[in-house]
Parts: sequence; C-alpha cells; structure tokens
Amino acid sequence: MPNKGKRIVILTEVELRKTLARLTSEIIEKVKNLDNLILVGIPTRGIDLAKVLEKELFLKTGSKIRKGIIDPTFYRDDQNRVGTRLIKTTDIPTPIEKKEILLIDDVIYTGRTIRAAMDALYSWGRPQRVMLLVMVDRGHRELPIQPDFCGKKVPTTKHESISLRLNNVDNEEGVFLE
Repeated sequence: MPNKGKRIVILTEVELRKTLARLTSEIIEKVKNLDNLILVGIPTRGIDLAKVLEKELFLKTGSKIRKGIIDPTFYRDDQNRVGTRLIKTTDIPTPIEKKEILLIDDVIYTGRTIRAAMDALYSWGRPQRVMLLVMVDRGHRELPIQPDFCGKKVPTTKHESISLRLNNVDNEEGVFLE
C-alpha cells in the first residue's frame, strides 16, 4: 500500500553522513589505486551523490578523483513503462579503457537503470572493472544486478518510493520512504 502522503525517515541527516563516511571507507579499502578510479553518476540523484563522494574521498585521502555522468535513458528497455525525462548530457572526463568505474545511483530497484547505464558506458570503451554504489537497495530485482557498495537495504512494496535528499539540491538531507 502506498503511504498516502505520509513520509517516513529512513536515514536522518546525521545517519546519512555516517553512511557516506562508511561507504567512502569501503571504496578506499576495495579500490587499491584511486588514481585509476572514475566516479560516474546516474541522473538524477546519482550525479549529486557522486559529487558528495568525490569530496569525501578527497578529505580522507587527498586524492582528486575524476567523475562523470552517464545518462542511460536511450539504452532503457522499459521506456514505455517509466517514460522519459529531461536528458542529461553524458560526460565522461577521460578514456575509460583500463579504468575502474564506480557507477553511482541513489536507489536500486529492478536493476534496469543499471543495466542501461552499463550498456551506455560500454559504448565509451571497455573499463577494467565496473562497480556499483547505491544509497538504498529496495529489492524487487528483475535482473541479476547487485551493488558492490550499499548504504542501506530497505524492503519496500512496489507502490512505495524512496528518495535521497541532499542539502545542495533539496535544502534538506536524508533518505525518505514516501
């Protein structure tokens, strides 16, 4: 059942900050050469989340991590179901051959956005490795795609939605079930 206007806090601003710190530490632990890493945000909130992670990684390591944007809209197999939105320009800052790519999205649901993002990414070249970071995994996967880094698993119904809110975009911060 939908929440009918009721909003439930999944992560407060403080909890979100702690989760981002943990995810940043996990990235540092898993990626041995940060100079070989490219953060690639998926519209819409994945782009903003990539910016936050870039800053966190810099604060913890002093390394300037490259970041980019990949818009998977034209690679989706379910456009008639999800519709289209204003397209973001894909911006990959460097050749991706032999690079480690960290795809970043706010919420993983069916896995179709990630599959489309990987198809779009491979049109730019063949990276050494592609990893996935999501703030929330809400289940209901239709494809065998799992995140390498996950902020929180939140079981939901198919009618509920989860939103990541960030201060620099939304003037509030947290993760909410709506």
